[in-house]
Amino acid sequence: MKTIQVPITEEVSPTSQILFDQIKKKVGKLPNLYATIGYSAPALKGFLEFEASLNTGMFTPKEREAIALIVSEVNQCAYCLAAHTILATSKGFTKAQTLDIRRGETNDARLNTILRLAKSIVENQGHVGEDLVDNFFAAGYPQAALVELTGLVAIRIFTNYVYALTDVPVDFPAAEAL
Repeated sequence: MKTIQVPITEEVSPTSQILFDQIKKKVGKLPNLYATIGYSAPALKGFLEFEASLNTGMFTPKEREAIALIVSEVNQCAYCLAAHTILATSKGFTKAQTLDIRRGETNDARLNTILRLAKSIVENQGHVGEDLVDNFFAAGYPQAALVELTGLVAIRIFTNYVYALTDVPVDFPAAEAL
């Protein structure tokens, strides 16, 4: 199967090149996956804007990273698991906790509710059991949180699937090496 390669800057549009510069300023480098998404300036711009908007939502940075870990685990995305393990530890999770989250286990009841629902959304393509949604609402989350959770799952599925179609090398330590 032919896959997408990581482009060099000259292979993408001027709009993507501008976005690359913004990413480098913010992150310190241009991750290979973002560079690959940059083949499509609208896709990269939309991805960055959607992610930035969701980052202002009701889930904490730790909860967002936990969601990213469980979604990437279900989709077996080595790239995203490595990236989000680094990010999760920078947000305060231990390595052991990141591994527990990937297994869908945590001692935090609220986070466990989020993880079970996020995992089910991915595994069942959005068709989750009523009990998981009821538990989510019983934990005090409003309807808006369910919409945001779905968005957080969707954005990770997007990056997981882009990676699955590429020959993108993981450009930071693998999750297992941390």
